[in-house]
Amino acid sequence: MSINRNFKIAKACRLTGMLAILLSAVCLAPVASVSAQSATTKTAPATNKQDDAKAKAKKESDRKVIAEFQHYLRVGRDGKGRAISLETSVTRFIGTNANGQTVTVDLIGAVHVGEQSYYDKLNEIFKQYDAMLYELVAPEGTRIPNGGRESTDAMNPVAMMQLGMKGALGLEFQLDHIDYMQSNFVHADMSPEEFAQSMADNDESIMGFVLNAIGQSMAMQSSSSTTDADLLMALFSNDRSVQLRKMFAEQMQNMEASMAIFKGKEGSTIIDHRNAKAMSILKREIEGGQTKLALFYGAGHLPDMQRRLIEDFGMSRGGQFWLMAWKLVSE
Repeated sequence: MSINRNFKIAKACRLTGMLAILLSAVCLAPVASVSAQSATTKTAPATNKQDDAKAKAKKESDRKVIAEFQHYLRVGRDGKGRAISLETSVTRFIGTNANGQTVTVDLIGAVHVGEQSYYDKLNEIFKQYDAMLYELVAPEGTRIPNGGRESTDAMNPVAMMQLGMKGALGLEFQLDHIDYMQSNFVHADMSPEEFAQSMADNDESIMGFVLNAIGQSMAMQSSSSTTDADLLMALFSNDRSVQLRKMFAEQMQNMEASMAIFKGKEGSTIIDHRNAKAMSILKREIEGGQTKLALFYGAGHLPDMQRRLIEDFGMSRGGQFWLMAWKLVSE
């Protein structure tokens, strides 16, 4: 892949909030704006105060969500504060079923392009569960055969962007390396028809998500110290894939947290409605007698899943450990 093409991919991904990192389209919260008021208008001070209060409340709400999200995705640092890895967590929740048996549910965060070793480790972890629930907008019960996704890449714009990210960052695709044929895997997501209907009912559109993502990303970019010159320096470095990963990883936490706080008319299809579907399948599996379960979903879904496990399933948070998804240092 040429330097020029890498530069275009890197710059586009910076503007769109790293759409290519995610399996499904990224949807980010629109930036709150305060309308300018005439200084001679008597009601202007009150209106500005109201707008400022709303903006302040939203900022605080966003901060809380971002802080919570860091329980599921973080940038690992060395003793000098230097970024060395992008990490996702495995976080346990503990409860009981109707028979009084202990039930554990692990939330396993995912990024959709990562190191080969990351996906190898996940495949080993998945074997320990009675039911391993996974995300994939596809017909009910869909399994992905090993290497079976390549034929659709040319038709899928998200996959095409992921191809660019794979080359630019020197990483691998989740769908190419996770073994979805393991016997304990349970499809726990919407079908394409359910997804489309939910979006229609909720007055959502992919284009609306993209426009919101661009607006949010440009706002964040305006306060970022990263410049196009930094991108060029990274692309011309001897370890350009590592340098690009560092730049993107620093933005990853806030970008994906913004995905979690986006709301449509009634929640969002991307997060709320798909999570509700996953939780209905989790409930079915628990009622069917499974006691050791996990949900493998994009990390941006997990703060809302945590809330549902605590509020709807009466569970409490247990232990947690971290997996390295991206190396941010050269070999």
